[in-house]
This record gives sequence, C-alpha cells and structure tokens, in this order.
Amino acid sequence: MTRSRSVIRPVSLRRFGRALAAGAVTTLMATAAHAQEAATDDAEDLGVAEYQEVTADSNPYTQKGAPYKARVSGDERRVKPLAETPATITAITQSQLQEAGRSDLRNILASQPGITIGTGENGNAFGDRYIIRGQEAKSAVYVDGMLDPGLQSRETFAIEQLEITKGPSATFAGRGAQGGAVNAITKQASTDYSFHAVDVTGGTDSHGRAALDSNVRLSDTLAVRANLMVMSEDVPDRDPARRQRFGAALAVKGQLSETVSAKLDYYHLTVRDRQDLGQAIANVASGGQPFTDIPAYAQKDDFQNARVNVLTGRLRVAPFEGFSIENTARYGKISNGYVNTAATRFTRGANDPAAPGAVDVRLNASRAGWQEIDFFGDRLNIIGAFETGGMTHALAAGVEYMSYSVDNRFGQVIVAPGASATATAASGYAYAITGAANCINGTGTVLNAYCLSDGKGTLRENATSLLNRTGVSRSALPATIWQVDTLSGYLMDSVDVTDWLTLNGGIRFDSFDYRLRANSTATGVQTSDYNFNGTLWSYNAGITLKPAEDGIIYAAWGTGTDINGGESDVGTNCGYGGLCSVTDPATGQIVFSARPERSENFEIGAKWEFFDQRLMLTAAAFRTSKKDLMEGLNADSYSLNGGLNSGALRVQGLEFGLVGSITEQLSGQVVASFAKSRVTKTLNPGLTPAQLAAGATNLGKRLANFANNGVDAQLRWQASERLALGGSVTYKSAMYGGQPDTAAAYVTDPASAFFGQYSIRIPAYTSFGAFVSFKINDQLTARVNAVNLTDKRYYTAAYRSGSFAYLGDGRTVRVTLSGKF
Repeated sequence: MTRSRSVIRPVSLRRFGRALAAGAVTTLMATAAHAQEAATDDAEDLGVAEYQEVTADSNPYTQKGAPYKARVSGDERRVKPLAETPATITAITQSQLQEAGRSDLRNILASQPGITIGTGENGNAFGDRYIIRGQEAKSAVYVDGMLDPGLQSRETFAIEQLEITKGPSATFAGRGAQGGAVNAITKQASTDYSFHAVDVTGGTDSHGRAALDSNVRLSDTLAVRANLMVMSEDVPDRDPARRQRFGAALAVKGQLSETVSAKLDYYHLTVRDRQDLGQAIANVASGGQPFTDIPAYAQKDDFQNARVNVLTGRLRVAPFEGFSIENTARYGKISNGYVNTAATRFTRGANDPAAPGAVDVRLNASRAGWQEIDFFGDRLNIIGAFETGGMTHALAAGVEYMSYSVDNRFGQVIVAPGASATATAASGYAYAITGAANCINGTGTVLNAYCLSDGKGTLRENATSLLNRTGVSRSALPATIWQVDTLSGYLMDSVDVTDWLTLNGGIRFDSFDYRLRANSTATGVQTSDYNFNGTLWSYNAGITLKPAEDGIIYAAWGTGTDINGGESDVGTNCGYGGLCSVTDPATGQIVFSARPERSENFEIGAKWEFFDQRLMLTAAAFRTSKKDLMEGLNADSYSLNGGLNSGALRVQGLEFGLVGSITEQLSGQVVASFAKSRVTKTLNPGLTPAQLAAGATNLGKRLANFANNGVDAQLRWQASERLALGGSVTYKSAMYGGQPDTAAAYVTDPASAFFGQYSIRIPAYTSFGAFVSFKINDQLTARVNAVNLTDKRYYTAAYRSGSFAYLGDGRTVRVTLSGKF
C-alpha cells in the first residue's frame, strides 16, 4: 500500500467520533500524485486528549490514533512521510506541547537532546540562542519553511507543530543551517468547519494564561482563524524576575476557484520581561561549582521589552493533480530592548564601614542593548510528481529572495543624577543611578558599590531596588547596521526507483550581498564599511532501502555553509559569529574576506513503524564536521595560515527515538542522543608562545556549550475514557562554558595546578514533570501540570567566564481548564 502525504480533515465539527472512517473527508492540499492513492485509514486522526475521537482543532499532520506522532512535515518540500524521510527530524505536535505544560520555545528546545542554550556575548539578551550539535543555530529558525530572522523571544500559542532537523540542512534552510534547523508550523484557517477552543490557566508563582483558538467558516470558500494569548508569571524563586506576553495571530483563507487559493496571516507578539541572569559558576581553580548563595538580584527597574509584527501572504495554484505552485511573501519588523543587572561575589574592602573583609554579593554591571530588525522575503515554490522510465519522481523546486537589516545599539551610558541622560552610538540606553551606594569595593575609602546584604548575612529589604535608575533613554545613533540580501534557488528530487529503493538529492545556491557599517561611538558618524558578496552552494543526497512495508534503512549526506560575519547581532565580535578581521602584517590592510565555513553530515539510520503506523522507532549514527572555521586570528597567526579559515571541529554519535502509541492506552515520545565533540584543527588563537610550549592547545578539546548526552521522554497513559496521566523526564550531561564553535574554555596558565583542565563546568541534571487530564464532559477538560517536580536547581547555559549561568525554572504547578465548542 502506498502511503499518503495528503492531509485529510473532518467535514463537520458537530458530528465527530468513531464513525469518521465512514464519513466524508476533504483534501486540504495536493502534493505528489502517488499521495492521492492512499487509503482513508492513513489519514490523520486529529486527536487531542481523547484518542478514539476527533476534534476539529486538532493537528492536521498527526497519525491516526497517535496524537504525539507527526505523520508528515508541515513543509511541503518534505515530499515523503517522516517515516520515509532519510534524516533525523524530531516533530513535537500540538498535543505534546499542551500536555507538557510548556509554552516558551526556549524551554521546549532546551530539553531536547543535542540542543543547548547559549548566553550571547556579554549577556546579549536580544533573544533566544540555540546550539544544535555544537553549532550556532540562532539564525536557523524558520516559520512555515521561511527564515524567521534575528534573535527574538518566541511563543507557541500559534504553532501547530514544531520540527527540529539535526545535521546540516542548507538545501532546505539556506545559509546558517550548519548544525540543524528549527521550523515552526503555524495554525491555518480551514474552510471545512467552525470551531472555538479556550484555555484558561492559573498556577504557582502568580502564573496566569489565557488562550483562544477560533476558526470561523464564513462560507464554503472563506474562513478566518484567530489565536489570542495573554500570559503573566513570576520566575520561580527569582522575584522580581517575571515574564509577561501578549500574542495575536490572524489567518485568513480564501478558495478563489477550484485550483486557486489564497492565505493571509498576521502575527504579533509583545514581550514585557524582567530577566534573571541566574547564578555564577566558580572556575575550576576555585572549586568549579556553581555558587548557590547568590540571592535573586534582578532590579525592579530592569526590563526586556520586545515587539514582533509579521505579515505573510500566500497564493497557491494547483492546476492538476500532483502539481502545485505557491508564492509566499513575508514582511516583518522586530524590536528588542533591554537593561539587565548582573551580580558577583566579592570581598568587601578593608575600609568598608559595615563589614570589612566580609564576603558579600554586589551588583557589578548592567547589560543593555537595543536592536530593530526589518526583513522582507518572497519564495516561489513548485511541488510536482511525475513518472519517467518506470520511476516516480517527487520534485521540489523554488526561487527565494530574502533581505533583512539589523540596527544594533549596545551597552549603556551612566550619568550623574540630574544630568542629561543621552545615549551614544556605543550604547543601547543611557540613564542615571540615583540609589545610594552602601559598601566599598577595592581600596577606596568612600562607598562605591551596591551590596545585597548588610555584610553580616542578612539580605537588605531593598535588595531588588538598589540602583533606582531614572531618565532611561534609548540611543538615537546606531552602533552597527548589518544587512544581507540573498537570492536563492533550489532543486530537490526524491525518486522511487523501485518499490524498495528510493534515491534523493538536492542542490541550492545562495547568492548574497553583505554589508556591515560601524559608526563612531561618540558621534554616530560611519567609521567602517565592510561589504562583500558571493555565492554559496549546498547539497544533499541519500539512498533509502525499504526491506519491509513499514521500515526503511537509509544513508544520507548533507552540507551547510555560512559566511564571515553571518550573525547579525554582534557586529565585529568574531568570537560570537560577528565579522572576523585582521591587519595583514605585510600590507597593513584590514582583511576580512574569507572562505565560507562549511559543514557536512554523514548519517546512516533506520526507521520502523508498528501497529498500523501508530508507533515509530528510529536509530541513526551521524558524523557532523565543520571546516574552514574562522577563529579570530592575530596578525602572526594570519601570516602563518594565509587566511582567516583555520579551524575545524567534529561531532559524532548515535541518536534513538520512539514516538506514537505503544499500546491502546500508552503513548509518548522518547529521544536520546549520545555524542562526542572535539576540535580537529586549530591555530590556537590567543595562546602565547610560552603557553604553547607548555602544552596548551585547543586541539582535541571538546566543544563549548554542548552536552554530549541527553534524553527527553514524555509518556501518556489513558487510564479510562475520561482520565489520562502522564510524566516526563529530561536529562542533560555536563557541559563546559566558552565561545560558540570553539573549544570549551580551559586553564592556560602553565603555573596553575589545574593547567589544561576545563574552567567552567555546567553540571549535569535530571528534571521530572507530570500531568493529569480529566475530561469533564464533551466540551470541558481539566489538566494539572507539574514541571520540575523535585524542584531541581539546574543550569541551562553559562557565560564563558562563569560570571553568570542561566537557571532553569524551579518547580511550577498549573491548572488548565480547556473548553472546545
């Protein structure tokens, strides 16, 4: 039996149930011709909490009877079902997201094996940073297959399905997808039926959230879907840190004729957070453990404010079965500004009037910045199927244009109280500090620091309002303006040579124009203008053997590329993906031209389905390598190497997965990854001749900010027709702090007893969760979620010096009442 990729949904909201298989169905979109031959029992079950029934608002991509198992990708260019796709792809369905009790994309991805969270240079808080298989992926986040550029906070209220691809995937994703990519599939309007769903949640730490998902079928050819969300909560045990979000997503679908349809989507998100930078971690010479005695220190006048507005239009033409053309245009504007406070343990000065020589915690710095992102993209995508020479082709081809610019303003200017707070181009914000200093740092004789305690162990009552910032103003002068315009084209084909043999391959080019303008820190006048252009080529190929109807064995290869200065938020900070440059000692000229960084992934694996495709087991062995890595060389190293591309790294390991319905009552998803990482080539930038002579080297060191091993599991037990119980566990092995794509930081002083040992260790952790769901009646369901049941203190990321480390959330308990009408 040939399996269908088409998505089949119920005709009526009012009559759902076990009679669905005999009911009328509607094809949502045409794909390959062979997809139309499938039997009705391969259509998705749309299930949410109840497995035997169907509700209209359910995920259109899931497998019948297995709401945790995605049957197909939401990206049409993935022309095969996920069980027949030769790649490691973890799909998290809407049902799993809801029952996990998580809504913030950062928390969801942080739990995934092979993915870790980064901190950003100097606490850069413009948005979420992801690291996939040891490589930066903050520029590899997509929405419905199109780039969602820039750092930003992301929510799941309008997401139908989250798809995580591991391994370079540039033929699909383009520049920057060197370790993998994240693709969020959004909720779309349907002309099949009307439905309304409301979720209201309350919980510990003043958590409150309300969400509406409403689809209105205006006619046989026109529908509107609205998703609204409002949320507010305190960060557990870190008062006054908090999160506040408001989101709105509006989707319109019009069936203009039998062959032509149009969609228009608008997405908005407002973020009003007060961020907590967590604890500090001692370096190995000082014990190598996190400091647990640092109280919450975020100030009440800290803020992180963001606003996201994105408009997307789609026009689709399907003139005949097995062929479609879709043009998607998207425009967006994102702004993000923050002022956050950091703290450190220290010893009070000898002249401190209250407690000379006492160990205390002081506020040591503020981190501030503002950026605005403007982007426009347009993609023409063609999906077609045809037969030639007895072979069936499923073809995806397209042309894409993307232009986006980023206005960056970093840091802060602190003025005397009453003075004019005018930010310069070097700063994101300016402000005055009116709070009185209360302790002495260093050898001074006057109060010059802000301590959280009285020096005798008692926390001050005003510990979270010590600074009292006033006159906060944003800089009118950009520090850097980053812009990249890219024209891309791709062609991918999946060829069924026989019933048991499939070949696939793809090629993509990305022709880009890059420009980075840096301005004077005082006047805003342009001081540097870096620009270059070129064309990147990416490829993928694979072979799939199908020894049985429900199983495949595959071998796959894929590549990814990125350019010098490819990360938009860090200007000329080479160590974090900014523009790398060096002064050529021979000519005295600044050199920034370089070969692209290149990644490739070799993978062999197997995928097997059981129980009428309701359960899938996967296993893969992979090797991801990166070469021509830019290391930020000094002039001597540049002269030795003859270029900026001097580094290489490798990550290799095994990944296993289980997803779907194990029995009629038990279902879930389990992902486990076991890998090793190492630097395979380096010129050891930053090391002195004496350190090198003593044996210091980056070669062979493991990568920074990458946990070798991880497990994430979520299981659900349908105890009765009304009652469901579930639990989850997340494990991450220890990792070590440092800059992205480089060796973890280690002790380089030959005189130290810890010479060669890793400096900043982020401990391993295991976190548990649980939920109980009870169906009150056909319209109402109550669910209780407990996240981090044991209130485990754990850390998700650390700055390279260990001066701060992000804390995972403490225990939270939430109660949700869901109504479907």
